[in-house]
Amino acid sequence: MSQNPTKHTKVLIIGSGPAGYTAAVYAARAMLNPILVYGSEPGGQLTTTTDVENYPGFADVIQGPWLMDQMKDQAKAVGTQMIEDHIDSVNLKSKPFEAVGDSGQKYTADSIIISTGAQARWLNLKSEQEFRGFGVSACATCDGFFFKEKEVAVVGGGNAAVEEAMFLTKFASKVKLIHRRDSLRAEKMLQKKLMENKKIEIIWDSVVEDVVGDTEPKNVKGIKIKNLKTNKIDEIKVDGLFIAIGHDPATSLFKEQLKMDKEGYLITKPDSTETNIPGVYAAGDVKDKTFRQAVTAAGMGCMAALEAEKHLSHK
Repeated sequence: MSQNPTKHTKVLIIGSGPAGYTAAVYAARAMLNPILVYGSEPGGQLTTTTDVENYPGFADVIQGPWLMDQMKDQAKAVGTQMIEDHIDSVNLKSKPFEAVGDSGQKYTADSIIISTGAQARWLNLKSEQEFRGFGVSACATCDGFFFKEKEVAVVGGGNAAVEEAMFLTKFASKVKLIHRRDSLRAEKMLQKKLMENKKIEIIWDSVVEDVVGDTEPKNVKGIKIKNLKTNKIDEIKVDGLFIAIGHDPATSLFKEQLKMDKEGYLITKPDSTETNIPGVYAAGDVKDKTFRQAVTAAGMGCMAALEAEKHLSHK
């Protein structure tokens, strides 16, 4: 196999989605000729979201995959070079930075924007994946609105699960929080609020075994839950199921090179996307576990490109 010559760029963007595509638009318009390398799932988490009602600028409901296609086309139109490849290794210890794809392609860059995103953890049940987007969701802020006056269940026991359950009480008539243990990991203050909320019922020591629903039209009707102490299986009626057992940021590539927190999210300077290595920036869910919205990711992508441009002009 003949080796492709090394591709050099002023700005290498690793990962697509709202952060990567927005960074590409700004970098390309700044005449930095960016290369954006995207993996097998271009567009990230938004491509698994159907109805998007909260992205600014669209009065009508739009589709997540469509929005990502638009962003990709826009980045291309202003001069981004798009390459499908999976980055296997990076060397950020010397300049120019280096990245190698599993195609064997080598990339060198004067600056790097990391927008590899995060993935929600799922229960990995066949039925859960079948009903994803049809009553099963991993984002209450995205989808809670669709469950007005309906009954929903949330799986998890940490801060995220408790916050999702509380948020859902704004819409749902009843929220059942299902946790595999007999106590929650969430902060005490949050737990107190949860216990005081009349709309929330906690189901302890239990796991979801199966999601039950109709196929035509696709929608969730209930879930089967198993009590881990008694092994008894019950079916409960719910219209929606929210999985809140955490996210995994795609950062294993940068271990030992970039500062990250204990969960693996990249750490950036306050009010900045700059990592602990000057010239390397992180944008979107790869560094943000608080908001996780398309609009905040896009905002960070813009910041990263502007910071990269400033960095390069000072060199």
